[in-house]
Amino acid sequence: MRTSFTVGDFDFALPPDLIAQHPAAERSASRLLDGTGAAPVDRVFRDLPGLLRAGDLLVFNDTRVVKARLYGAKPSGGRLELLVERVLQEQEVVAHMKVSKKPPTGTVLAMDGGFQATLLGRWPHEHGPLFRLRLSDEPHALMERHGHVPLPPYIEHADTADDERRYQTVFAKHPGAVAAPTAALHFDEAILSALEAAGIERASVTLHVGAGTFQPVKSEQIAEHRMHSEWYDVPVATQRAVASARVRGARVVAVGTTTVRTLESWARSGQATGDTDIFITPGFSFRVVDLLITNFHLPRSTLMMLVSALAGYDRVRALYDHAIAQRYRFFSYGDAMLLARHDLSEDNAR
Repeated sequence: MRTSFTVGDFDFALPPDLIAQHPAAERSASRLLDGTGAAPVDRVFRDLPGLLRAGDLLVFNDTRVVKARLYGAKPSGGRLELLVERVLQEQEVVAHMKVSKKPPTGTVLAMDGGFQATLLGRWPHEHGPLFRLRLSDEPHALMERHGHVPLPPYIEHADTADDERRYQTVFAKHPGAVAAPTAALHFDEAILSALEAAGIERASVTLHVGAGTFQPVKSEQIAEHRMHSEWYDVPVATQRAVASARVRGARVVAVGTTTVRTLESWARSGQATGDTDIFITPGFSFRVVDLLITNFHLPRSTLMMLVSALAGYDRVRALYDHAIAQRYRFFSYGDAMLLARHDLSEDNAR
């Protein structure tokens, strides 16, 4: 079994027209590549209930995407963009800043919509990559009124009312994410009802997805990459649901890589809430997750490394080759696949 990888091992050529710019007309009408057996099977997402077993536990990330992209100007008139990564206390936020020249600490920025943002310094330390600002009103209220949906950089259109609805899961609950847990975008009320009728149980965790999820891996050596930090929470009810699934021999099915990172962070640290910068690469020993529902990820990304760790590098490469040949739609608004942990037998993965 191969144990040594570089970032280049997770590269692949993707035709640009396979990058989905808009979601499928119906959430559960997306395609689903079933990668749990000996050969890939092309399905539709609404087939999912028939691919799981009664008693299996689906775990979702119930974070809610906030309209975190804000526009404004420096006192000089130069335009800038803020992408709020985290809301702190006392109207303070942490944000990425896109501007031609960074303004000095203390600068008051005039934001579109008529509010102000005062630059307090860098974060999490004086040379940190992000910026700490104090807004002139409650941050969530300002973002809701004046913000824009933080669509990923590979989606080329400006956000619309449809994006506000579709770049959000139907069960989004806790505001704080700047990127959607995209595997969960395929679930609608009809498929949730079908899963319940099939005896498949459901639980939730929260991980507020940060913009770092799109951060490129700059070093060719994987060990040199440092993951961004994200806040997570595993409620007591979910802890009990996982324990109950284990007792009855049921499988834990993570919906999305953010759910994987949350569950495995909890299992490793013993901490049910806090910040995680867990980096899952091939050779990782999974303690909770048995199956994964996930979208197709960017080349050379940490998410490609995570799915390869779970399902096996060779299998994932073969599945991606199949998906490209069969013209699956890629990335946030794209199609999905179902993967089993590679140490589960193919019979047990059914």
